[in-house]
Amino acid sequence: MVQPLSTPLVSQVLAYLGVPVTAPDVPTLERLVGAYTRRVPWESASRIARRAAVTDDENCPRWPEEFWQLALAQGTGGTCYESNYAFFSLLAALGYRGYLTVNDMEAMAGCHSAIIIETGEDRWLVDVGLPLYAPLPMPQPAATQRRAPFFHYAIRPVQPARYVIERSPHPRPYCFTLIDEPVDEARYRDITTRDYGADGLFLDRIIINKVVADRLWRFNSAEPPYHLEIFENGERQDTVIEGDVPASIGQHFGMDTVVVTAAFAALGLNP
Repeated sequence: MVQPLSTPLVSQVLAYLGVPVTAPDVPTLERLVGAYTRRVPWESASRIARRAAVTDDENCPRWPEEFWQLALAQGTGGTCYESNYAFFSLLAALGYRGYLTVNDMEAMAGCHSAIIIETGEDRWLVDVGLPLYAPLPMPQPAATQRRAPFFHYAIRPVQPARYVIERSPHPRPYCFTLIDEPVDEARYRDITTRDYGADGLFLDRIIINKVVADRLWRFNSAEPPYHLEIFENGERQDTVIEGDVPASIGQHFGMDTVVVTAAFAALGLNP
């Protein structure tokens, strides 16, 4: 179990997400996941800016308290390790029980995190670091499916404690392979720290994903010309960004333009 988020910050975060304080039940978990994906972006810009501003790896991670403080102040988020850690810290403060996992994406071992939440005899896969747009029921033991906002999900057992997570409609249905084994907090923090090192993921390009006005939006600096992407019914539409690119991105995703500008500068990109 992780260290729960501090009580004063919990109140601020719940107000930010627009979710009232209730019992730690599945309907509240649903609301929290839905609110998170609409308020907190999956994004690498703040990671890139942080990496550029901090000299040593150990001081790079935004641990849950700082993660949420920055989200409230700057509209930032993060990638899977920091995002799921911060979300689980919030859930722990609200009385939820469960554990963190570290999972595979095809040939990339140990590259993705997720959360298992236990409610009575049921278990739920929660992942705001991909994100999955709803909690998914874990197989007992047969495969399970769930229609959620934007996608239809399936969890398919492939080996003991190994499950393939898939979504449709999507050009790449495979999400990741869940390794259903608890990871202790010390190891998780070590993995999170190492993700800021030379082999860290998403430190070479700015990617931002967020639900805006109930539509899936994305930006990727590695796909010129700079544009905003929208995904509907599994299909993509692009809108080229004109003028001040960091300002347009910040405004669209509700992020502080200073953070986005710093990420462009750190990568030597000319917006």
